[in-house]
Amino acid sequence: MTTEEQSQKLFDSDDEIAWCPGCGNFAILTAIKTALFELNKRPEEILMVSGIGQAAKLPHYIRTNGFNGLHGRALPPAVAAKIVNPELTVIVHSGDGDTYGEGGNHFIHNIRRNVDIAHFVHDNQIYALTKGQASPTTALGQVTGIQTKGNLDQPLNPIMLALAAGASFVARGFTGHQEHLINLMKEAISHPGYALIDILQPCVSFNKVNTHRWYADRVYELPKEYDTGNLSQALEQALEWGEKIPIGIFYREEKPTFSDHLVWLADRPPLVDRVWEPRDAEKFMKELE
Repeated sequence: MTTEEQSQKLFDSDDEIAWCPGCGNFAILTAIKTALFELNKRPEEILMVSGIGQAAKLPHYIRTNGFNGLHGRALPPAVAAKIVNPELTVIVHSGDGDTYGEGGNHFIHNIRRNVDIAHFVHDNQIYALTKGQASPTTALGQVTGIQTKGNLDQPLNPIMLALAAGASFVARGFTGHQEHLINLMKEAISHPGYALIDILQPCVSFNKVNTHRWYADRVYELPKEYDTGNLSQALEQALEWGEKIPIGIFYREEKPTFSDHLVWLADRPPLVDRVWEPRDAEKFMKELE
Protein backbone atom coordinates (compact mmCIF):
# COMPACT_ATOMS: atom_id res chain seq x y z
CA MET A 1 0.00 0.00 0.00
CA THR A 2 1.41 3.41 -1.00
CA THR A 3 1.81 6.35 1.37
CA GLU A 4 -1.07 8.12 -0.36
CA GLU A 5 -3.32 5.08 0.01
CA GLN A 6 -2.39 4.74 3.69
CA SER A 7 -3.03 8.42 4.33
CA GLN A 8 -6.37 8.26 2.53
CA LYS A 9 -7.38 5.31 4.70
CA LEU A 10 -6.36 7.06 7.92
CA PHE A 11 -7.84 10.48 7.17
CA ASP A 12 -10.74 9.73 4.82
CA SER A 13 -14.13 11.16 5.76
CA ASP A 14 -17.48 9.58 4.88
CA ASP A 15 -18.94 12.92 3.80
CA GLU A 16 -19.76 13.30 0.11
CA ILE A 17 -17.47 15.85 -1.58
CA ALA A 18 -19.38 18.71 -3.20
CA TRP A 19 -16.54 20.39 -5.14
CA CYS A 20 -16.73 20.65 -8.92
CA PRO A 21 -14.85 17.93 -10.84
CA GLY A 22 -11.40 19.29 -11.65
CA CYS A 23 -11.34 21.75 -8.75
CA GLY A 24 -7.89 22.34 -7.28
CA ASN A 25 -9.27 21.66 -3.80
CA PHE A 26 -9.07 17.92 -4.47
CA ALA A 27 -5.29 18.15 -4.86
CA ILE A 28 -5.03 20.22 -1.67
CA LEU A 29 -7.10 17.65 0.23
CA THR A 30 -4.87 14.81 -0.96
CA ALA A 31 -1.74 16.81 -0.14
CA ILE A 32 -2.79 17.61 3.43
CA LYS A 33 -3.73 13.99 4.14
CA THR A 34 -0.36 12.82 2.85
CA ALA A 35 1.55 15.53 4.73
CA LEU A 36 -0.15 14.66 8.02
CA PHE A 37 0.49 10.95 7.51
CA GLU A 38 4.16 11.52 6.73
CA LEU A 39 4.47 13.66 9.86
CA ASN A 40 3.07 10.72 11.87
CA LYS A 41 0.10 12.78 13.00
CA ARG A 42 -3.06 11.10 14.29
CA PRO A 43 -6.59 12.42 13.54
CA GLU A 44 -7.26 13.15 17.20
CA GLU A 45 -4.15 15.36 17.42
CA ILE A 46 -5.34 17.74 14.70
CA LEU A 47 -7.87 20.56 14.48
CA MET A 48 -8.89 21.84 11.04
CA VAL A 49 -10.48 25.29 11.18
CA SER A 50 -12.17 27.13 8.32
CA GLY A 51 -14.43 30.06 7.56
CA ILE A 52 -16.95 30.09 4.70
CA GLY A 53 -16.35 29.19 1.05
CA GLN A 54 -15.34 26.27 -1.12
CA ALA A 55 -11.98 25.95 0.66
CA ALA A 56 -13.81 26.03 3.98
CA LYS A 57 -15.56 22.75 3.17
CA LEU A 58 -12.28 20.86 3.58
CA PRO A 59 -12.70 20.07 7.32
CA HIS A 60 -15.79 18.04 6.36
CA TYR A 61 -13.77 15.90 3.96
CA ILE A 62 -10.96 14.83 6.30
CA ARG A 63 -11.19 12.74 9.45
CA THR A 64 -9.81 15.08 12.11
CA ASN A 65 -11.34 17.47 14.61
CA GLY A 66 -12.98 20.31 12.70
CA PHE A 67 -14.50 23.75 13.26
CA ASN A 68 -16.31 25.97 10.77
CA GLY A 69 -16.27 29.65 11.69
CA LEU A 70 -17.95 32.65 10.11
CA HIS A 71 -16.93 34.23 6.81
CA GLY A 72 -13.47 35.74 7.30
CA ARG A 73 -13.37 34.54 10.91
CA ALA A 74 -11.39 31.31 10.70
CA LEU A 75 -8.36 32.64 12.58
CA PRO A 76 -9.95 33.70 15.92
CA PRO A 77 -11.19 30.20 16.88
CA ALA A 78 -7.97 28.65 15.57
CA VAL A 79 -5.90 30.96 17.76
CA ALA A 80 -8.10 30.31 20.79
CA ALA A 81 -7.85 26.54 20.35
CA LYS A 82 -4.05 26.70 20.14
CA ILE A 83 -3.77 28.85 23.26
CA VAL A 84 -5.91 26.58 25.43
CA ASN A 85 -4.39 23.37 24.00
CA PRO A 86 -0.76 23.97 22.98
CA GLU A 87 -0.24 20.31 22.00
CA LEU A 88 -2.95 20.47 19.34
CA THR A 89 -1.85 20.78 15.70
CA VAL A 90 -4.04 23.62 14.41
CA ILE A 91 -4.41 24.14 10.65
CA VAL A 92 -6.57 26.77 8.95
CA HIS A 93 -8.00 26.17 5.48
CA SER A 94 -9.45 29.28 3.91
CA GLY A 95 -9.96 30.88 0.51
CA ASP A 96 -8.44 34.05 -0.93
CA GLY A 97 -11.67 35.93 -0.31
CA ASP A 98 -12.17 34.53 3.16
CA THR A 99 -8.60 35.29 4.26
CA TYR A 100 -7.51 38.38 2.32
CA GLY A 101 -10.95 40.01 1.98
CA GLU A 102 -13.37 39.48 4.86
CA GLY A 103 -10.59 38.15 7.08
CA GLY A 104 -7.89 40.64 6.16
CA ASN A 105 -7.75 42.27 9.58
CA HIS A 106 -7.36 38.94 11.39
CA PHE A 107 -4.77 37.87 8.83
CA ILE A 108 -2.52 40.88 9.48
CA HIS A 109 -2.79 40.92 13.25
CA ASN A 110 -2.31 37.20 13.76
CA ILE A 111 0.88 37.49 11.75
CA ARG A 112 1.98 40.10 14.29
CA ARG A 113 1.13 37.76 17.16
CA ASN A 114 2.98 34.82 15.57
CA VAL A 115 0.53 32.23 16.88
CA ASP A 116 1.76 28.68 16.27
CA ILE A 117 -0.70 27.66 13.55
CA ALA A 118 -0.43 26.73 9.87
CA HIS A 119 -2.62 28.76 7.51
CA PHE A 120 -3.27 27.31 4.04
CA VAL A 121 -5.01 29.73 1.69
CA HIS A 122 -6.69 28.12 -1.33
CA ASP A 123 -6.06 30.94 -3.80
CA ASN A 124 -8.04 30.57 -7.05
CA GLN A 125 -8.19 34.36 -7.60
CA ILE A 126 -12.00 34.39 -7.59
CA TYR A 127 -14.97 34.12 -5.20
CA ALA A 128 -15.93 30.57 -6.16
CA LEU A 129 -18.77 29.92 -3.70
CA THR A 130 -20.72 33.07 -4.57
CA LYS A 131 -20.64 32.65 -8.34
CA GLY A 132 -17.43 34.19 -9.53
CA GLN A 133 -17.01 37.84 -8.61
CA ALA A 134 -13.51 39.30 -8.31
CA SER A 135 -11.62 38.45 -5.12
CA PRO A 136 -8.73 40.41 -3.55
CA THR A 137 -6.26 38.49 -5.76
CA THR A 138 -8.13 38.80 -9.08
CA ALA A 139 -6.05 40.54 -11.76
CA LEU A 140 -6.68 44.17 -12.64
CA GLY A 141 -9.01 44.37 -15.64
CA GLN A 142 -10.05 40.70 -15.51
CA VAL A 143 -13.62 40.22 -16.69
CA THR A 144 -15.91 38.16 -14.47
CA GLY A 145 -19.62 37.45 -14.43
CA ILE A 146 -20.02 40.40 -12.05
CA GLN A 147 -17.22 42.73 -13.21
CA THR A 148 -18.36 42.70 -16.83
CA LYS A 149 -16.21 45.74 -17.66
CA GLY A 150 -13.21 44.27 -15.89
CA ASN A 151 -11.99 44.28 -12.29
CA LEU A 152 -11.20 47.84 -11.21
CA ASP A 153 -9.19 47.01 -8.09
CA GLN A 154 -5.45 46.47 -7.89
CA PRO A 155 -4.86 42.85 -6.83
CA LEU A 156 -3.44 42.14 -3.41
CA ASN A 157 0.02 40.58 -3.19
CA PRO A 158 -0.39 38.20 -0.24
CA ILE A 159 3.27 37.17 -0.16
CA MET A 160 4.43 40.78 0.02
CA LEU A 161 1.80 41.64 2.61
CA ALA A 162 2.73 38.71 4.85
CA LEU A 163 6.44 39.54 4.63
CA ALA A 164 5.85 43.22 5.36
CA ALA A 165 3.67 42.36 8.36
CA GLY A 166 6.46 40.24 9.83
CA ALA A 167 5.32 36.66 9.17
CA SER A 168 7.82 34.08 10.37
CA PHE A 169 7.04 31.60 7.55
CA VAL A 170 5.82 32.62 4.09
CA ALA A 171 5.43 30.23 1.17
CA ARG A 172 3.55 29.72 -2.08
CA GLY A 173 2.50 26.40 -3.56
CA PHE A 174 0.66 25.13 -6.62
CA THR A 175 -1.74 22.21 -6.83
CA GLY A 176 -0.02 21.02 -10.01
CA HIS A 177 3.26 20.42 -8.11
CA GLN A 178 1.90 17.85 -5.67
CA GLU A 179 5.08 16.54 -4.04
CA HIS A 180 6.38 20.09 -3.69
CA LEU A 181 3.10 21.14 -2.06
CA ILE A 182 3.19 18.20 0.36
CA ASN A 183 6.69 19.15 1.46
CA LEU A 184 5.67 22.79 1.91
CA MET A 185 2.77 21.70 4.11
CA LYS A 186 5.05 19.52 6.24
CA GLU A 187 7.48 22.43 6.70
CA ALA A 188 4.65 24.83 7.59
CA ILE A 189 3.03 22.47 10.10
CA SER A 190 6.41 21.82 11.74
CA HIS A 191 7.31 25.52 11.91
CA PRO A 192 7.08 27.02 15.44
CA GLY A 193 4.95 30.07 14.71
CA TYR A 194 2.49 31.42 12.18
CA ALA A 195 3.06 29.76 8.79
CA LEU A 196 1.33 30.93 5.62
CA ILE A 197 1.12 28.98 2.36
CA ASP A 198 -0.67 30.76 -0.46
CA ILE A 199 -1.75 27.84 -2.68
CA LEU A 200 -2.45 28.60 -6.33
CA GLN A 201 -5.28 26.46 -7.64
CA PRO A 202 -7.69 26.54 -10.59
CA CYS A 203 -11.42 27.23 -10.29
CA VAL A 204 -12.83 25.30 -13.23
CA SER A 205 -16.29 26.88 -12.99
CA PHE A 206 -15.75 30.61 -12.59
CA ASN A 207 -12.16 31.55 -13.39
CA LYS A 208 -11.49 30.88 -17.07
CA VAL A 209 -8.25 32.90 -17.05
CA ASN A 210 -6.16 31.39 -14.26
CA THR A 211 -6.56 27.79 -15.35
CA HIS A 212 -4.38 24.83 -14.43
CA ARG A 213 -2.51 25.30 -17.70
CA TRP A 214 -2.09 29.04 -17.06
CA TYR A 215 -0.38 28.31 -13.75
CA ALA A 216 1.59 25.32 -15.05
CA ASP A 217 3.10 27.43 -17.84
CA ARG A 218 4.33 30.05 -15.36
CA VAL A 219 5.25 28.57 -11.99
CA TYR A 220 8.77 27.51 -11.14
CA GLU A 221 10.22 26.19 -7.91
CA LEU A 222 12.71 28.37 -6.06
CA PRO A 223 16.17 26.76 -6.31
CA LYS A 224 17.64 24.75 -3.45
CA GLU A 225 20.34 27.37 -2.92
CA TYR A 226 17.72 30.10 -2.32
CA ASP A 227 18.33 31.71 1.08
CA THR A 228 15.05 31.54 3.04
CA GLY A 229 16.56 33.66 5.81
CA ASN A 230 17.13 36.70 3.61
CA LEU A 231 14.17 39.06 4.05
CA SER A 232 15.34 41.60 1.46
CA GLN A 233 15.65 38.86 -1.13
CA ALA A 234 12.23 37.50 -0.18
CA LEU A 235 10.62 40.92 -0.64
CA GLU A 236 12.24 41.27 -4.05
CA GLN A 237 11.17 37.76 -5.04
CA ALA A 238 7.60 38.47 -3.93
CA LEU A 239 7.32 41.11 -6.66
CA GLU A 240 7.79 38.54 -9.41
CA TRP A 241 4.42 37.74 -10.95
CA GLY A 242 3.31 37.36 -14.54
CA GLU A 243 5.18 35.29 -17.09
CA LYS A 244 7.14 33.71 -14.24
CA ILE A 245 5.71 32.89 -10.80
CA PRO A 246 7.98 31.49 -8.07
CA ILE A 247 6.72 28.85 -5.65
CA GLY A 248 8.41 27.58 -2.52
CA ILE A 249 9.42 29.00 0.86
CA PHE A 250 10.12 32.72 0.44
CA TYR A 251 11.12 33.37 4.03
CA ARG A 252 11.27 31.81 7.46
CA GLU A 253 12.74 32.63 10.82
CA GLU A 254 12.30 31.36 14.34
CA LYS A 255 11.15 33.89 16.88
CA PRO A 256 9.00 33.79 20.03
CA THR A 257 5.41 32.71 19.46
CA PHE A 258 2.35 34.33 21.00
CA SER A 259 2.16 31.62 23.65
CA ASP A 260 5.78 32.24 24.63
CA HIS A 261 4.74 35.71 25.76
CA LEU A 262 1.89 34.42 27.96
CA VAL A 263 4.12 34.17 31.04
CA TRP A 264 1.13 33.85 33.39
CA LEU A 265 0.40 30.44 31.80
CA ALA A 266 3.99 29.19 31.83
CA ASP A 267 3.91 27.63 35.33
CA ARG A 268 0.35 26.34 35.11
CA PRO A 269 -1.20 23.36 33.30
CA PRO A 270 -2.73 24.15 29.90
CA LEU A 271 -6.29 25.40 30.10
CA VAL A 272 -7.55 22.26 28.38
CA ASP A 273 -6.15 20.11 31.23
CA ARG A 274 -7.82 22.03 34.04
CA VAL A 275 -10.85 20.49 35.67
CA TRP A 276 -13.90 22.70 35.48
CA GLU A 277 -17.41 22.03 36.71
CA PRO A 278 -20.47 23.98 35.54
CA ARG A 279 -20.76 25.55 38.99
CA ASP A 280 -17.24 26.99 38.57
CA ALA A 281 -18.72 29.40 36.04
CA GLU A 282 -21.42 30.67 38.41
CA LYS A 283 -19.30 33.53 39.78
CA PHE A 284 -18.62 34.75 36.26
CA MET A 285 -22.26 34.48 35.26
CA LYS A 286 -23.37 36.42 38.33
CA GLU A 287 -21.15 39.32 37.29
CA LEU A 288 -23.24 39.61 34.12
CA GLU A 289 -26.61 39.70 35.92
